[in-house]
Amino acid sequence: MAGESILIVDDGRENRDFIVEYVIQPNGYVPLIARDGQEGLQIALQERPDLILLDLQMPRMNGIEVLEHLSAAEAGIPVILMTFHGSEEIAIEVYRLGVRDYVKKPYTVEEMTAAIERSLTEVRLRKEKEALTERLLQANRDLQVRLKELDVLYTVGKSVTELTNMNELLPRIVDAASHIAQAEESYIYLLEGERLMCRAHKRHNTGRARPADFEPIDPVAVQVVKQGKPILLGPEQLAQHPQKPYAMAYAPMTLRNQVMGVLGVTNITPESHIFTKHDAALLSTLTDYAAIAIENARNFAALRETKDREHDELRGTFERFVPPSVVDRVLSNPENLKLGGTRQEISVLFADIRGYTSWSENSPPEKVIEMLNDYLSLAAEIILAWNGTLDKFFGDGLMAIFNAPNEQYDHIHRAADAAIALMKAGEEMRARRGDDLSYSIGVNVGEAVVGFIGTDRAVNYTAIGDVVNTAKRLQELAPAGKIWVESAVVERLSGMIQAQPLGEIKMRGRKKPAFAYDLIGLNADTSVQP
Repeated sequence: MAGESILIVDDGRENRDFIVEYVIQPNGYVPLIARDGQEGLQIALQERPDLILLDLQMPRMNGIEVLEHLSAAEAGIPVILMTFHGSEEIAIEVYRLGVRDYVKKPYTVEEMTAAIERSLTEVRLRKEKEALTERLLQANRDLQVRLKELDVLYTVGKSVTELTNMNELLPRIVDAASHIAQAEESYIYLLEGERLMCRAHKRHNTGRARPADFEPIDPVAVQVVKQGKPILLGPEQLAQHPQKPYAMAYAPMTLRNQVMGVLGVTNITPESHIFTKHDAALLSTLTDYAAIAIENARNFAALRETKDREHDELRGTFERFVPPSVVDRVLSNPENLKLGGTRQEISVLFADIRGYTSWSENSPPEKVIEMLNDYLSLAAEIILAWNGTLDKFFGDGLMAIFNAPNEQYDHIHRAADAAIALMKAGEEMRARRGDDLSYSIGVNVGEAVVGFIGTDRAVNYTAIGDVVNTAKRLQELAPAGKIWVESAVVERLSGMIQAQPLGEIKMRGRKKPAFAYDLIGLNADTSVQP
């Protein structure tokens, strides 16, 4: 999809020109330019672009200040932060202000294009959801208008148009036909393809009408379908009829000039009356109501089927971007989908593909995508198998949390066991693929704020806190093929864990050092069953 507007907010002309010339225009996006933060904020609020590329350091108003103003204005515009190496921790911290991704300067055209496409995927999905919601609302509005129109119909018409279940609706129409035409028998035929099927009938002296399912032998009804006009038959015309009825009346059910069926009534006994043109007119009026009621019932059934199908499709789509456990919670109780979080203990796992950058430099894009899909899919499957919650993917890595949104008494054990299983599976995949790639993993446990973070229009279920940052730093420092954990993990799993102490490790952006361990394994009798 092309044509989305992208606002570039950067005080560097060369960077702006580079993005416009090599990223925006070749991909068919519409560029908007701002030379500083204040100008960018003004354009963002006036033009409402689909995406903002925001520099961090700018005159008059820096990137953080722009994000704060956009958040206060509830703009709901996704942002990609452009930072220099060393500012990644800032990019992580400002996710709550609307940042969906960040790129480090200097960046390549491919890196920027990929970041833009990731962010616009969310924008497109939101627009598709809004369009779908509007279609459903419009369909419901149309249905309500039709029902209100039906409310003004005659009393008999009302009694048949309030139903949407065909097995209840069709017998009610047949009963109404018997009532208004003073008929001893009545029936309704529906045209289904080339066949005329009886779907409800009322027999003489049998009480109320019942659903039916048979193909009648009725040449008069076939004639009504072909001519599209009512037919009245009295004793003289019916003298040769094999069943010797006393009188009959037929009226076509027509909708949008198309015959959809036939409504018929019959009198059997001589003491009954012969149907008149007035009876035929009443019957024709009922067929108009009946045709609308049947169409409504079919539309209702189709709408319900469509709604169920689209609900399933939406669910499947959301589960590609939102953890299934979060989707279940929101769909079962939509009021849970509100901004804010709760403080609770969680276990955090970060995993990254080591060797990815150098490998991807010498590989075609198709192979790079295939490799990423293989390794990240493998990681996702293991996290979900151990009942973890996939928080997000970022580049060639991912973040997962345990003990949220559903409580897990053994969440620390699950996180450690999942890390070991992931490392083992990664080694097996490397052997199969014949590449030189492997995971580095960091695991930590502690309190964090967990919930829906973002804006009213764009939210992300995630966790925020020092426990998350420390787990990420452990993963960054861990060599390929290693799982580094913080001392709290080892202490909580005392007696169950096999780990080699690494000592205190200083971490970028953190004043206090962390005492790290190299996780070797878990005792065999304590493994978590996925």
